Amino acid sequence: MQVLVTGGAGYIGSHTILELLRAELDVIAVDNLSNSKEVALQRVAQISGRSFACHNIDLRDGAALNMVFEEYDIEAVIHLAGLKVVDESIQQPLDYYDNNLMSTLRLCEVMAYHDVKKLLFSSSAMVYGEPQSVPISEDSPRDATSPYGMTKIIIEDILADLYAADKTWEISLLRYFNPAGADKSGLIGEDPKGVLSSLLPYVSQVAIGNLPRLCVFGNDYPTKDGTGIRDYVHVSDLAEAHLAALYASEPGVEVYNLGTGKGYSVLQVIEAFSNASARPVPYNIAKRRSGDVPASYADTTKAKTKLGWRATRGLAEICEDTWRWQSQNPNGYEVYSVKVNKNIQA
Repeated sequence: MQVLVTGGAGYIGSHTILELLRAELDVIAVDNLSNSKEVALQRVAQISGRSFACHNIDLRDGAALNMVFEEYDIEAVIHLAGLKVVDESIQQPLDYYDNNLMSTLRLCEVMAYHDVKKLLFSSSAMVYGEPQSVPISEDSPRDATSPYGMTKIIIEDILADLYAADKTWEISLLRYFNPAGADKSGLIGEDPKGVLSSLLPYVSQVAIGNLPRLCVFGNDYPTKDGTGIRDYVHVSDLAEAHLAALYASEPGVEVYNLGTGKGYSVLQVIEAFSNASARPVPYNIAKRRSGDVPASYADTTKAKTKLGWRATRGLAEICEDTWRWQSQNPNGYEVYSVKVNKNIQA
């Protein structure tokens, strides 16, 4: 099977491509490299020992995307491309609506033209906004609190309408909770640009010495230690979930929560990371951020039942793998400059 992965050079994209290659599938990666590095793809080839195709294009360029579909016998698409920083989306809403919505529309148009109708979409637990109860099930109300989350809701609705108009589409909406961790090799991991918006990269930057201390937003939540609780799922588990969803795909629109079903507080994460790195993680307490909720973690029953998938890696392993990546790459991919053209060679 030939699988197109959009946003392939990104954090989740690189790990997902690695899992697809390990499963002996053929991969075509597409990425405009606006928030990723080409070297991530080269390292995926190094780890897997397999070569694959790569195209540096923007999905909003329908003509360029059409040429990719004409060149390969693509059977399925995993759509991971998109802008994803919540705070940035609040400051730049038009950029997010333009990029995330238009790229998806162009992709679906080209897919339909080439009769490729198997699609896995990278959604987010952000579609739930402030959950009314936990654990959060797939039929919980959607109520995004940011333009980023709203783009996910709108795209989910677009894809549902697409299936309503043509019942041959096979669409999986994968709602990630909090992706974290890195591949065991330490060669690929999360390399955020600009303001750190996720806890684990923030903690690891403090542990490595690039930042003086962590800011913990709120210690007065109704939780065991007063700090917010989130569901952290290992990125390699997420990659395996994509493969499971690809094989389980059938006509229809299916929604899956991808998490562990268990939440950890900020202070628990700090303690676990300090143990994994054998380094202190200094922090200070600040006021709560607007929109943050006390607890958010997934009901993963459907993914276990229909996909046969569950997360097998826990918080300790997440922290160990994150630290291996961070300690081997203290500045992420920044020091590397690898020119990648059409093919990534193993």
